[in-house]
Amino acid sequence: MDQIEQKICARIDAHKDEIIAFAQDLWTHAELGFQEHRTAGKFAEAMKRLGLRTEEGLAVTGVKSYLKADSHGPTICLMGEFDGLPIPNHAYANPETGAAHCCGHHAQTAGVMGAALALADPEIAAALHGNVVFFGVPAEEYVEIEKRNEMREQGLIRYGCGKCELLRIGALDDVDIVVGHHSSCEKKYLVANRSCNGFVTKLVRFEGRSAHAAGAPQDGIDAMSAANIAMHAVDVQRESFRDRDTIRVHGCLTKGGGAANIIADDVRLEYSVRGRTIAAYLDAARKVDRSMRAGAVATGCGLTITTLPGNLPIVPVKDATVVQEALELVCGDTPVTWTGPEFHSTSSGDYGDVSCLMPLLQFNTGGFRGHLHSADVEEDDPYDAYVVPAKIFALIAYKLLKGTADRAQAIIDSFEAVLTRDQYLDLMESMLTTEHLEQDPLPPLPPVTSVV
Repeated sequence: MDQIEQKICARIDAHKDEIIAFAQDLWTHAELGFQEHRTAGKFAEAMKRLGLRTEEGLAVTGVKSYLKADSHGPTICLMGEFDGLPIPNHAYANPETGAAHCCGHHAQTAGVMGAALALADPEIAAALHGNVVFFGVPAEEYVEIEKRNEMREQGLIRYGCGKCELLRIGALDDVDIVVGHHSSCEKKYLVANRSCNGFVTKLVRFEGRSAHAAGAPQDGIDAMSAANIAMHAVDVQRESFRDRDTIRVHGCLTKGGGAANIIADDVRLEYSVRGRTIAAYLDAARKVDRSMRAGAVATGCGLTITTLPGNLPIVPVKDATVVQEALELVCGDTPVTWTGPEFHSTSSGDYGDVSCLMPLLQFNTGGFRGHLHSADVEEDDPYDAYVVPAKIFALIAYKLLKGTADRAQAIIDSFEAVLTRDQYLDLMESMLTTEHLEQDPLPPLPPVTSVV
């Protein structure tokens, strides 16, 4: 380590109790996406204590702070996510919100706060040729889809995830490189530079006509039957998906019939359609739409398909060695592993949207046990969970911006954007659609005495 790197680590260690306490406070007060008002307030308060210019209310609850009032050179964004997951049976679930930090987002936010504590030191800040943005962002988890669609209809948001909204409103226009972190339920230090699926979401409503299922079924139009046909039609599409496209189609019934002896008149489904490329998952999404129409046509039900843009696939950067170097400075005897561009994950996240417009560097650390996104996630090693990410965030920023910021500039120069911001917005708007088919019941049957 050089003298500045030593000072970064020493300063974070000097504040380790503060960083851990900050993280554990968030751990017990998790909030859901676009509703993280307490979390945002705590993060903003920490940034203001450091004297940083801070913007609040970005994409509802996002908080953006600048290390320097003005600077020359690249701007590096250290990003932490605010939201938890709706897992109310978790031991530390917030009883007011039903949310729990079973994906470690509170560790990211604490890591960004800890990095700010170090980089705000005048000597360290002066060693950076460029600026650092500390960004707490809302709503990474794509959950509560109906609620987010209601927020969209109310004009509070336009897209379903926080980083998508931040791109839409231009809050990342002055950022050159984004650095993100993920927690792990094992002691693992990982350079996460792999590709990832993108996806689109479908909200489907079948509208039928209720009737007595035993006494007069001919008077009804069964929305549950329409849904059953549609779900089976989706299943028979699966052999048409190419292996290399890593298509994942998964859905659930969010509203069914009210009673077994009443023909259902309002049945709702929710589907996510994922794939390795934008073209691949949009093709699969058209097959899902076709399947929904099949259920409606077969039964005469009305149909509404609301399509919401999800996240774009993650695009790896060409050189992520700066992440490896930062990890190796703090990981001790634990080896640093890689998931490079040759590795593809079928999961998704809104870092994918960021990666299509600007370089994205990501790393994983440990400190937890259990299984992510599950109720058994627990803290295992608070230092590893919260303090180590702070060091890595800060060291990456320093390594990128030290000297004349050559490392940052090389990454920026080698990056080939998939989309401009305008093209990104055009794509997202093209996926924001509603299709409606009216009910098409058959004419009533003649009286049973007729032979015609």
